[in-house]
Amino acid sequence: MKTIIIEDEKPAARLLQRKLEKLNVRAEVMLHSVQEAIEWFSNNDHPDLIFLDIQLSDGLSFELFEKVEIKSAVIFTTAYDEYALRAFKLNSIDYLLKPIDEEELSVSISKFKTYFLKSKEAVLTSQMDFEKIKQMFQSSFDQNSKKRFTVKIGHHLKVISTDEIECFFSENKGTYIHTFDNRNYLIDSTLEVLEQELNSKDFFRISRKFIVPMKAIKEIVVYSNSRLRLILPTYKDEEVIVSREKVTDFKKWIG
Repeated sequence: MKTIIIEDEKPAARLLQRKLEKLNVRAEVMLHSVQEAIEWFSNNDHPDLIFLDIQLSDGLSFELFEKVEIKSAVIFTTAYDEYALRAFKLNSIDYLLKPIDEEELSVSISKFKTYFLKSKEAVLTSQMDFEKIKQMFQSSFDQNSKKRFTVKIGHHLKVISTDEIECFFSENKGTYIHTFDNRNYLIDSTLEVLEQELNSKDFFRISRKFIVPMKAIKEIVVYSNSRLRLILPTYKDEEVIVSREKVTDFKKWIG
């Protein structure tokens, strides 16, 4: 099992290396920055498993996935929990918070061996089927996705179920819920955050300005410049357009 560590703090990297050795896992390579990792992965065979810190000296390690098609399983190691949802959309099988507990580390290694090494043996290839594993984790997150929002109306609080939502939209640096009863509610969030929190089977971000649920789409109309226009039940403030770069993924989403 070929394993590497990507961690900008060298003492932390060596500590993790020692903990892995107790579990009979040898980390053959240690990298310390995003740029160093990009260069290494571009010129070497990818390992079976990466232990990856999120905040490196020259940026977030997510940049690595934007530059290189990673073919390895990933266990994220970080002092911050706010990146968990984003991490599990990648090749991640676990997310360990620092200081790393040895028992939790052992569980992560066992999880890797169960889900990945057996899969690797079954298909008799050095490449692992990450799509199935990613779908498994995405399904798990979808089951725990956000199902209601609390909004403030004067001195009162109102709970809005995702079933009531016709779309989310941004306007004048604010983010709003538009409901099927044709009302708008300002919420304390951003479309970027909502995109991570919502069930990806039910909601899709069609542009920088809109997230729509499948159930709200009445019609899809071919629009200019290879885009699509969506007709929603009550939202009429402006045209709801699927941006050109989102059209292919949108078509896959609607099946």
